Amino acid sequence: MFPNLLLKRAHLTPDRIALRFTGEVWTFQQLYNKANEFAEKLHAKGIQPGMRIAILSNSKAELVIAIHGCLQLGCELVMLNERLSEVELNYQLHDSKPDILLVDSQERKIGYSLRFSFNDIHNNERKVYSIERDWPKERTISIMYTSGTTGRPKGVRHSLENHVMNATGSALHLGIHPTDCWLCTVPLFHISGFSILMRSVLYGMTVSLHTKFEPEKVVDEILDGAATRMSLVAVMLQRIVSVLENRNQYFPNSFQSILVGGGPVPLSYLERAIERNIPVLQTYGMTETASQTTTLSSEDAIRKLGSSGKPLFFADVRIDGDEKMGEICIKGPHVTKGYIGAAASKKPLIDGWLYTGDIGYLDEEGYLFVVDRRSDLIISGGENIYPAELEQALVKHPAVMEAGVTGRQDDKWGQIPIAFVVVKEQVTIGELKVFMKTQLASYKQPKEYYFIDALPRNGANKLVRRELIKLI
Repeated sequence: MFPNLLLKRAHLTPDRIALRFTGEVWTFQQLYNKANEFAEKLHAKGIQPGMRIAILSNSKAELVIAIHGCLQLGCELVMLNERLSEVELNYQLHDSKPDILLVDSQERKIGYSLRFSFNDIHNNERKVYSIERDWPKERTISIMYTSGTTGRPKGVRHSLENHVMNATGSALHLGIHPTDCWLCTVPLFHISGFSILMRSVLYGMTVSLHTKFEPEKVVDEILDGAATRMSLVAVMLQRIVSVLENRNQYFPNSFQSILVGGGPVPLSYLERAIERNIPVLQTYGMTETASQTTTLSSEDAIRKLGSSGKPLFFADVRIDGDEKMGEICIKGPHVTKGYIGAAASKKPLIDGWLYTGDIGYLDEEGYLFVVDRRSDLIISGGENIYPAELEQALVKHPAVMEAGVTGRQDDKWGQIPIAFVVVKEQVTIGELKVFMKTQLASYKQPKEYYFIDALPRNGANKLVRRELIKLI
């Protein structure tokens, strides 16, 4: 058993700030009171402990209150990605079969047999429920769908133990300070954002919540000393660095760290971040691991540039196969025990290990380097080509802001790499070809180049390479 997280935190530090959003603040006691009120109004609607509730909302204070309210009532949460199409959302609703769907607005164009808006709940009467002071560690807290890079998205169960052990491992690695404030611009429907809420109640940490990522506002808040930590993906880091470069500004020493996940980070981004006094810690995790599995230590940030670090205290990592590079496998109490719906029969663990589908290697000191997704691997003339390696080379060119690489079928070679480039100043394909010849072997060179306005990204801002080929 674990304690009721928010109830315990409100008892320990009732007056500490839990949440900031658009100028408003809530202490942990106020957040608990709001969550309890929401739970009582849900209960008056007939919602019982153990029911499954799907939530469709953008990141806002109302969503945080709704999440905690549902958890107080002992319900499972299906966190729906608001950026999905109606067809994709209908699939996840059909697959997860929630008892009710909660939406932030009735204007949402998604139907479900039993559907309430946040206002429907707020305008309802209250009905007292039995508050649990202890929660079973195997209780399902959240259900999130994978991005579906290798087929249909799978609904991943996260137990209370998964969340608690992940947050504990992160705390042992990063440390906890009473004045910490996590600036959250990643969506709460994604494991990266949801895990910040879990850390908040376990650590007694403030969350500064933003509905969307706006690099100028992020930089201003950090320069004001109002935030000490942040989570993001590589493209967001690049945009923050660009703002600082344009302003000729640097992060203050009070800022502790930016955790960068969601795939390999181009070394040029990391080098530019270091110049602006940004403490970047590469991290590696996935939906099935309730967020982080490995994270680079601050003292290794320069010495092991490009590494995702070593496993957190309760996690273990190995590489499958006899070769130095292979599939990354993960074990630990933060790893999901299973899926729901169509994937319920699929067992995520083999002999206790989760096979991630990601390719990487461990160096001689045990540091993990993530190379690419196995599904994105390009095999050309019998040679393995990793798109991330080409992307990292391309963004070294001063005219290139972002790059995406994928494989296209070819009668002679089987597959050939093709590049999609977002530029910040004029450059020719010929100039890019000349530059790339100085960076990579001839067989790795992109055979075609396409200039585009923006790369296709999912709700977590990760590059979706399978969509690139559709742009031709």
